[in-house]
Amino acid sequence: MDRKITGSEILLESLKREQVEVIFGLPGGAVLPLYDALYSAGIRHLLVRHEQAAAFAADGYARVTGKPGVCLATSGPGATNLITGLTSAMMDSIPVVALTGQVPQSLIGKDGFQEADTIGISLPSTKQSFQVRSAAEIPEVIHRAFTTAISGRPGPVLVDLPKSVLLEMAAPAFPGRAVKPERKREWQEKDIDRAVEMIHESQRALLYVGGGVINSGAWAELAALAELTQIPVTTTLMGLGAFPSGHPLSQGMLGMHGSYATNRAVCECDLLIAVGARFDDRVTGRVKDFASKAKKIHLDVDPSEIGKNVRADLGLVGDARDTLQAICAALARRNHGAASPARREWLAQIETWRQAHPLDYDKSGDALKPEYVIEMISRYADEDAIVAVDVGQHQMWAAQYYDFYQPRTWLSSSGLGSMGYGFPAALGAQFAFPDRQVIAVVGDGGFQMTLNDLATAAQYQIPVKIVILNNRALGMVRQWQEIFFEKRYCDIDLNFAPDFAKLAESYGICGKRVERHNEVGAAVREMLASREPSLLDVWVDPTENVYPIVPPGASLAEMIVEPPRVLLEEEVEVLDDLWAV
Repeated sequence: MDRKITGSEILLESLKREQVEVIFGLPGGAVLPLYDALYSAGIRHLLVRHEQAAAFAADGYARVTGKPGVCLATSGPGATNLITGLTSAMMDSIPVVALTGQVPQSLIGKDGFQEADTIGISLPSTKQSFQVRSAAEIPEVIHRAFTTAISGRPGPVLVDLPKSVLLEMAAPAFPGRAVKPERKREWQEKDIDRAVEMIHESQRALLYVGGGVINSGAWAELAALAELTQIPVTTTLMGLGAFPSGHPLSQGMLGMHGSYATNRAVCECDLLIAVGARFDDRVTGRVKDFASKAKKIHLDVDPSEIGKNVRADLGLVGDARDTLQAICAALARRNHGAASPARREWLAQIETWRQAHPLDYDKSGDALKPEYVIEMISRYADEDAIVAVDVGQHQMWAAQYYDFYQPRTWLSSSGLGSMGYGFPAALGAQFAFPDRQVIAVVGDGGFQMTLNDLATAAQYQIPVKIVILNNRALGMVRQWQEIFFEKRYCDIDLNFAPDFAKLAESYGICGKRVERHNEVGAAVREMLASREPSLLDVWVDPTENVYPIVPPGASLAEMIVEPPRVLLEEEVEVLDDLWAV
């Protein structure tokens, strides 16, 4: 292009060439030139009420589409308010491109109004951070930012834009058509042959699947491997949706709040095949005892993950889809067909454990149980519905009791565990898929951190559904204080909260409170049938805890399967008699 245009116009044209559909942002002084150009640029902008929500919304958009989400903030506090969202995206390997304003170049380093060292602050929270020094640099920097965000292990990238650069005139030179980054592969065919041999020799193999399977689009290859070998599949919190919950080989989630059968299978397996997972401490428990009877194959696109937390007998560095395809092809060449008798016995053993200790909750009494609410949402939601959560008890109940049929339908700040994530992430997902059901299942604690973006949902009529599991407390903190701190409850009381249904109505959003068991089904059906934003404030049993639970520092074998039961009087007498003997 020979004609000179402003840096702001160059930036917006660069974003168009990267096929950006929407920017989640909040204006401020340093980015006013950009917003002036955005006024007629043809790119959609959603005004959030806090920059953290912009980052979370971009994250939600990226998770459901597989494309980078874009967020925009001004300099100083605007940029720093993005950092929590970028850190969450970094931990969970989510491609986000953050655009931040900066003071004019002449004021950088002089403590100008709303100046912050955005590059220095963001470096630990991003794959890469750029500060643009001239308008002419913008096309190349933006192209590099988007390429970096999706290459290898995905993640967030930040581009810092001084106000003077946004105003500068230049004749831009745009890079050629964007090409897909090369898919990483470091393994050799001999490594694939060794993996096949280990699978063939195993009798009690288990697939341990993380978010990398979803990032690489490898869910079909995962299913092919599981069905070919009849190896059961367990997923991490990040991996939910990579394998259908109702599949006969599905073992659900493992780890701190995994089921008894699943964690027992991890303890007893003789081969653990980790795919796109990072052996997080919430999964492994005490590391030295994690799958201690098993050889381990670790597939990951990031070589730094191999052996970082748990030693692997075989590391396969590469894209999960390519690697799984290669393993399946090698197994087919070997005529690896129906499961061996030992493999069938292994599946039967896991089922025996499941029958002995099913994932269940106390259904007696009148108290409205949060698990039941999740079951009702799962029963009535569409199979392609998207569920976003915050962090805490509600997150674990959703992971345990919601049935996932498809990938990219579960949004959770899993690595960072950021409260306030669920609602704005749902807004981003709903914008990406306006005709699908998007449900934000949140706690009354986390929701209060980003509820100001009810205004965003109302302004743009984003039909997201909000379900608050309201136990009037910071529930997971209360549970830990109950179990591990001898019920010394300290600062977990959230009784001083708004009436959420009335609050929603004050924004023009349909709000309803549910307090009884027999009201839940109808309320959920009514909510899901609506094409407008709506909120259900569901008052659940405030004493309910998440089980099973592996205590911190314990092994998976030391999980607490169910809450301690109050003994009946006759049982106490029997025990007293036995003790006397």
